[in-house]
Amino acid sequence: MEIELKGTGVAMVTPFNEDKTVDYNGLSNLIEYLIDGGVEFLVSMGTTGESVVLSNDEKQKIVAFSKNKINGRVPFVLGIGGNNTFNVVSQIKSTDFSGIDAILSVSPAYNKPTQAGIYQHFKVISEACPTNIILYNVPGRTSSNMTAETILSLANDFDNIVAVKEASGDLDQIMQILRDKPDSFKVLSGDDALTLPMIFMGAEGVISVQAMVQPKEFSEMVRQGLAGNIGQARALHYPQLKVIDHLFAEGNPAGVKACLKIKGVCEEYVRLPLTSISRTRYNQLKDLLIKGNN
Repeated sequence: MEIELKGTGVAMVTPFNEDKTVDYNGLSNLIEYLIDGGVEFLVSMGTTGESVVLSNDEKQKIVAFSKNKINGRVPFVLGIGGNNTFNVVSQIKSTDFSGIDAILSVSPAYNKPTQAGIYQHFKVISEACPTNIILYNVPGRTSSNMTAETILSLANDFDNIVAVKEASGDLDQIMQILRDKPDSFKVLSGDDALTLPMIFMGAEGVISVQAMVQPKEFSEMVRQGLAGNIGQARALHYPQLKVIDHLFAEGNPAGVKACLKIKGVCEEYVRLPLTSISRTRYNQLKDLLIKGNN
């Protein structure tokens, strides 16, 4: 179950047509755009993929299409998570894991479980899952932080829990994980703006949204950072911050879908309750991406 979780992973959007059906031509374009851009692995069915507004049938078709299109060229990670532990297990048991290298599983949202509850949730998932598991800690969305102690316990206790996507923004917590983790356990940034600082602290990569907009620049920044080339990495990092600031200002993935439309990759349509970004913001992003004022 080895997987090289290092470098730039991308949390892919699900492109939609104007009638809000899944746009498979757009998804094909996106996969090629990202692989051509040099990213190291791809992630489907996460928050950025609007998985919560997709039917089970749509999810299955998107995953099958993505696996076929990727065709083993880069590792493929599938988002399977939720706040109903046994429903997550049911999803795992009904999934064809051929062509899937790992799952990304978010800490339970809304329920606000204790740390013991979070540990038991992932214990049950680990015992049911036939492949690698990347934990996802994103308190801004779940209203519940998975502490360093819980993450480290899971990393030490279960061989198939191989990494964490850390989006707490708490550098003290992240440093504790990096200091005390098993050697084989990977820490991946879940915050685009903090990716380079986290790499300098010892993180091994990122699962990014911004890398979907500028895959060549972002993935090269990560590679330079991992190589210890501070000056080169920093020169790529700072110009992208202006884009990142606008990218999330009116919600994710509305911002990144607007960027992909500007780039000619796919359309910007999202499903309710999300809405497209304002035209003012759209034009600001267009200025940054097309006119090069970044």
